[in-house]
Amino acid sequence: MQANTNKFSWFQVPEDIKNLLILAAQTWENTSESENYIQQALAQTGENTDVLVAAYRFFYYKNNYSLALQTTVKLLDKIKEIENLPDEWEQLKPILVNRKEDPQIRLYLNAYAASGLVLAKLGAVEQAKEISAKVKEIDEKHDFGAGILLDILTRPAEEDD
Repeated sequence: MQANTNKFSWFQVPEDIKNLLILAAQTWENTSESENYIQQALAQTGENTDVLVAAYRFFYYKNNYSLALQTTVKLLDKIKEIENLPDEWEQLKPILVNRKEDPQIRLYLNAYAASGLVLAKLGAVEQAKEISAKVKEIDEKHDFGAGILLDILTRPAEEDD
């Protein structure tokens, strides 16, 4: 089966990979088949950031939060490698603040915030709070949703009257 990949010209991957991703979307209702296409795309591209983002979204919307988290961690690691980012937050934070409008850094911040969301879904609430608080520190425009997640995670339980 071949799909029209021309309408995804912005996607910087080979045509055969675009085709696999389109097939995953077209077979969405059949989770095992669509996941097979996603896994093939991942296997063939290694750690291509566009494919990792597509895979994260796929796994997240399929409620496969453990694979969504794995994919997000791979994406974060790949961006760290590309941008030569430090591991320690104290060193990383000023870089993120100064470069938060750079596309790769925005992607990093989006992925980091997404990892907080997925951790919350997996029940790792304290880790989710920590990540959300860090992203919120440098997100005065509320672009990454971390503040909303942090508010939800830290909201006091409502009392029954």
